[in-house]
Amino acid sequence: MIKLLIPAVMMLTWPVAVALAGPGAAGHSHAHGHAHAAFSAGEPGDAGKPAREIKVVMREDGRKMLFEPSSISVRRGEQIRFVISNDGLLNHEFVLATVAENRKHAQMMKKHPHMEHDDPNAKQVPPYITQEILWRFTKSGQFEFACLVPGHLEAGMIGTVVVK
Repeated sequence: MIKLLIPAVMMLTWPVAVALAGPGAAGHSHAHGHAHAAFSAGEPGDAGKPAREIKVVMREDGRKMLFEPSSISVRRGEQIRFVISNDGLLNHEFVLATVAENRKHAQMMKKHPHMEHDDPNAKQVPPYITQEILWRFTKSGQFEFACLVPGHLEAGMIGTVVVK
């Protein structure tokens, strides 16, 4: 296994780290961390402030994969505690971003399928496990939550958050 040591001051994102580590590093399971100045859908929440809880269930249904609910409405400035449960038999992810960002990241996931997410806006959730994301929506618009495990988005594992 190749161990990748990157000084914190470099704040490299995954694609740059993979490029520097060489082609063999991408085949191993790595936690995925981003050094974002800002997130498109808002910002990580503040645990000291109140939050509305929204439960999201991930599961498979025959050849389809889905989130329940698949559509969520929130107010701009509202803090949400997403309680994300995987009731399926496969690993799934919850990645909150714009449609364009998720499509770009989905392409990267096809090249690096063992990439794991544990970011403020993304969690990998193994079967029968529950994870949480605390998020404050600071921008109005339509955002997406999706499972970027290769094939899952294509199987319907996608949802929307409308921020008014």
